Parts: sequence; structure tokens; C-alpha cells
Amino acid sequence: MQNSFGEDMAPIAADLTEEKRKQLRVLLGNLELTLLYKASVHGYQASAFHERCDRQGPTLLVAYNCLGYIFGGYTSVDYAQRGQKITDKEAFLFSIRYGAPLCIRVNSGHCARFDNAGVPNFGQQLYFCYENQPVVEEKLGNSFSFNAEKLYGDTSELTECEVYKVKQSAGKSSFFNSINSIFMGHVTSKAMSGSAGTSLTTQFRTYPVKDGREGKPLPFVLCDTMGLEEQSGAGLDIEDISSILQGHVPDRYKFNPTAPFKPDEQKASRPASLQEKIHCVVYVIDTTKISLMSDKLQEKLYSIRSQINSLAIPQIVLMTKVDEACPHVQNDLRDTYASSYIKSKVQEVSSRLGVSMSCVLPVKNYSQELELELNCDVLLLTALQQMLRFANDFLDDDDDPI
Repeated sequence: MQNSFGEDMAPIAADLTEEKRKQLRVLLGNLELTLLYKASVHGYQASAFHERCDRQGPTLLVAYNCLGYIFGGYTSVDYAQRGQKITDKEAFLFSIRYGAPLCIRVNSGHCARFDNAGVPNFGQQLYFCYENQPVVEEKLGNSFSFNAEKLYGDTSELTECEVYKVKQSAGKSSFFNSINSIFMGHVTSKAMSGSAGTSLTTQFRTYPVKDGREGKPLPFVLCDTMGLEEQSGAGLDIEDISSILQGHVPDRYKFNPTAPFKPDEQKASRPASLQEKIHCVVYVIDTTKISLMSDKLQEKLYSIRSQINSLAIPQIVLMTKVDEACPHVQNDLRDTYASSYIKSKVQEVSSRLGVSMSCVLPVKNYSQELELELNCDVLLLTALQQMLRFANDFLDDDDDPI
């Protein structure tokens, strides 16, 4: 980090301890938190907050007071000074002092916050850095049902206020990298993967997999698209899905969330070959975030599933990050299918998306490892095997010549 004179500065230390982060993961899942803003360093002014926190995706605000309360709020919708009320069904207030964290979800039908150029607020009830001072201010409202005494000891003075970027990634691109790694014999990173507030994938990509570096391409191709987002005008457009399934979208096409794909007239005039079409659709869901899936995103998935069902294309759900979701599985991946917690998550996905439990497959992608691990390979190859079986079933039922 450098100051305005280009001189090196020491990294800013976060006040949130690893112990408190673990407690917050009960609410957020095992997601990475990156410090964006620290009021004692950057200033308590609203302008300082927005300079560092606007358009950063999901964020977690963490405040501290002299009574030892650590409290704040989460919003999945980024700050953008829109001058309007924000609906965010994933938003919540929290407090940590003794024991399990207190979590207060936004009340149904109420706004989560007012997004303007002022200081951060939740439900226009709880204002942080009020009047550009180290103060929290409570006002009357109905968005959140909380008791100030329980939430923060009912003391207005703050000792610190921080904002963290909540990085999330379901692991679509990481799955391809993991499968490619197995066949290459070492960990690879061909597809862009990682964590971000919104989908890292912005292009439609087709990835053939070779049997070793000098080997021939294997008889399947994995395709990757932009991820789904809850907000309108963000993430993959539902209209684009039909074009992808029918084989009209070329490799490296860059998605535009506000304008669906339109094939050129020459391509549109001829039907795509069977080889160009999609033979199995795979949804990738972060196991640690299943319970936080919003109704709006669930409705999007229902709409997509209905569209794909009409084409009789088989569908599978991959549950990634099973090791982060369950400590027993983290200790030994061989316990994945024996874990009662993982089984409960499979049941939850099955119920939420309306798919058979046999179509929900738990996996762990390679993300931090430097070497391949047999137990990880088994989960990944089991999932790939099931995808290929489903694709073969689809091809067996298709009367078109290849």
C-alpha cells in the first residue's frame, strides 16, 4: 500500500479477530473477508466511506464500542449512492459479545437500507458514523426488529467502525480447473477462478480436456458461463441461456447483462449441429451459502429449470466447498457421503430447486492445494461420471444425426 506521495505504507490491521470471524461464519458461511474501510484510519466522514466501499459487492459493516460489543450489518447489494431504498432479503444485523452471535434478519416487505451519499444505515433505523462522528444513532422504523440494549448495549459511542468486502464464488471455473488438473496429473489453473462480489466469469468459454499434456482431447467438452445474480441487470441474462443450449453462442463471447445475445443472420438461418448444443446442464452452488439463497434467485433458478425441462436436457447440481461447510468432511473427505450435515444440505438443495437428491453431488475443488489428493479426485470424478452418463442418456434419446 502507498500513500499519496507514492511512499510505502504498512498494511492496515483489522480489529476483527480470527475468533470473531469464525463466529460470523455461522451467519455468512466460510467466506473470505477483506478490509475495505477503517474509520479511525480513513475518517468517519461519509465521503471517506463511499470512496472505499461503493460498488464493492456484498459487504459486512463491523462496529465496536467500549462495552465490548461487536455489532453491525450485512448487505448483499453494493453501495452506489442511488438515492433510493434498497430491497435486500439477505440483509441482517448482528451482534457478538458472549456465546453465539445474535442475528436479526430484515423484516419481509421492508427496505434493508437507504442508499444515498450519507453515512451507512440499515433500514433507516441504525446509522453508523452518524453526522460524521464515531457514533451509532437509532431512529424509529420497522425494517429490523431489535432491542438496542441487546444489540449494542444502548451506548452510542463507537471505538471503531470497519467495512469488509465479502468475497464469494460458487466454483464453476474452479471445477473445470480441478477436472483438468486430474487428467494433467498436477494442479492447473486454465480457467479464471477466485472470489469476487459478482461473477468473475464474463465470457462463454468451451474447455476441452486432454488426456495429459501431450495426450488427445477426451470425448467431452466443459462449458462455462457467467454466473447468476439476484439483481436485475446483473449476471447471466436468462434469454442468453436458450442461445447457449441451442449452440448459437460462440466461444469467448462476452456477456452483457443488460442486452441478451443475438446471433448473426447467417448463423441464425441454420440450426446448430448436435455437437454444438449442450447435452447436460450443471448448476454450481456453494454449500456454505445454500441457506442464504434469496427467494429472488430461487425464482430465477425455477424459471431456468422450466426452460431447460422443456428441451428435455438433463440437469445436475454440484455442491462445492463441502469441506468448508462441515468440519468432519474437512478432516477427512472420505466422510462426505456419510456426513449427516452434508446430507441435510443435499436435501435442502433438492427441496429448493425441485431436483432429485440423486442429482445433487457434493464436491471439493482444488483451490489452495499444490498437489493432487486422491479423495478429492474421487468426488470430482464421481460428479464428472454422472454428468457424462446424463449426457449419454440425452444423446440416446435424440434422433438427430451427429
